[in-house]
Amino acid sequence: DNLNPFSLKSLRTTARGMMDTIFGNLVFEPLMQRNADEAFTLYGLLADSADMDPERKSIEFHLNPKAKWSDGQPVTPEDVLFSYDVYTEKGRPPYSDRMARVAKLEKTGDHSVRFTFNDKADREFPLIIALTPIIPKHAFDKETFDRTTLKPVIGSGPYRIAQVQPGQRIVFKRNPDYWGKDVPAKRGFDNYDQITIEYFLNANAKLEAFKKGLCAIDDDSDPVKRERDLDFPAFHKGDVVAETFDTGIPPVVTGFLFNTRLPKFANPVVRRALGMLYDFEWANKNLFGGKYTRTMSYWQNSELSAIGHPADDREKALLAPYPGRVPADVMDGTWRPPVTDGSGQDRRVLKAAFDLLKNVGYHVQNGTMLDPEGKPFSFEILTASQDEERLAGIYQRTLEKIGIDLTIRSLDGDQIQSRKQRFDFEVLIGSSGFNNSLSPGIEQSGRWSSAAARTEGSFNLAGVADPAVDAAIEAMLRARSKEDYVAAVRVLDRLLISGNYMVPMQHNTQQWIAYWNYLEHPQKTPIFGYQLPTWWRKPN
Repeated sequence: DNLNPFSLKSLRTTARGMMDTIFGNLVFEPLMQRNADEAFTLYGLLADSADMDPERKSIEFHLNPKAKWSDGQPVTPEDVLFSYDVYTEKGRPPYSDRMARVAKLEKTGDHSVRFTFNDKADREFPLIIALTPIIPKHAFDKETFDRTTLKPVIGSGPYRIAQVQPGQRIVFKRNPDYWGKDVPAKRGFDNYDQITIEYFLNANAKLEAFKKGLCAIDDDSDPVKRERDLDFPAFHKGDVVAETFDTGIPPVVTGFLFNTRLPKFANPVVRRALGMLYDFEWANKNLFGGKYTRTMSYWQNSELSAIGHPADDREKALLAPYPGRVPADVMDGTWRPPVTDGSGQDRRVLKAAFDLLKNVGYHVQNGTMLDPEGKPFSFEILTASQDEERLAGIYQRTLEKIGIDLTIRSLDGDQIQSRKQRFDFEVLIGSSGFNNSLSPGIEQSGRWSSAAARTEGSFNLAGVADPAVDAAIEAMLRARSKEDYVAAVRVLDRLLISGNYMVPMQHNTQQWIAYWNYLEHPQKTPIFGYQLPTWWRKPN
């Protein structure tokens, strides 16, 4: 019900596609844009060049003189200044927070602006500034910026909003006068005359629409469900194609996340014991057809992961002020979660978890696990879908075997979001925003720092407040060499694994998508996976 993705009221309510990691930046554009095959490289877009001082204390952007808004007016330095002004006063995080690290923002010419940073800015910050979307001063009213709107907005991107039906669909039509179609970084993108994004109440409705040809793609990630869902005539005739794509990025970390602000989850030994009690082997065999991989690291399948990489001298130096924070097996890269026999009844793992709890004062009386104060040990998991309920149910059955009472409460998405923002939960299930990349940066502070743990609405849902974690994030942000950077991220990974702040579950090692065969895609898949804005519709 909102077409302004930058206001406070836009969270979870803004139409997809305007600034979107999946569908592309159809309406709004940043000064520079990423390349899906390079983790640390940006290319010019609204700005065709930039000058950055060697210490990264300032950066000057030179706007492309051809850059225009969809109404034909030129993109100017005043638009850049206005964007940051209105984001700071009326915008939502993270856009509203960025000027806190800017000492001065000034127009330096007819087509140029310079950002000078203060001491709060880290070495990644110039890239964040470059990736911030710019909006037109003449088309937005600062006084009403924080209100929701369904009026089609003006942007500089390749598409215009053609139609909006709140809760049903949004239609984008390609702008034939798009200024940037010959910009090198945009070649191969934006190949559709029209893009329609449909909304459905549930996954079944979405699937039925896809099977009828009302939607072009289906990206359901459940391997068992997707095999069942593809049993329909159009697939058997070859009209629908299913493909998998390899990627070179860490998987989304999905799991049970503990609110460590609560006394019952304050002890890392307790969290470690609870982490042992998710029976991945049973779930993978019975629910996922053996097609999933156990998630063990926050940067799994990359050189940033601690798994399989012994700590080097750089890492040991970073951890030296915090002795005992990381167990020996996590330090040497050999730690793995326990592997069960897949029966759902593996007493060996149950006993190991029980022994850990016993060592910190827990005991069972009349079939009920009691904490050191003699109170029953119980907690609640919030779920937002049937799939989440199913996973929570697996966990519930295992916990019952050692006397732990787990309650599952189902809420809708808005209720879950409200609880998250207030940290009003015991355990959550889901990805919790942990979609890590090959270039982790300041967002890690928002997820794991002590300051974020105290800030309502932050992504530090677990309440991590550890000086060692803060130091690792700081080391990552100030790293000047690849070796120092990798060492800092691996230290962060080791600390998060050792802290047992969540119980990572499983992930698919590939991207999967089904699509109607009138679509085509490039033969080469970048490391970030398939990119829908680079696909096209076959002629005729």
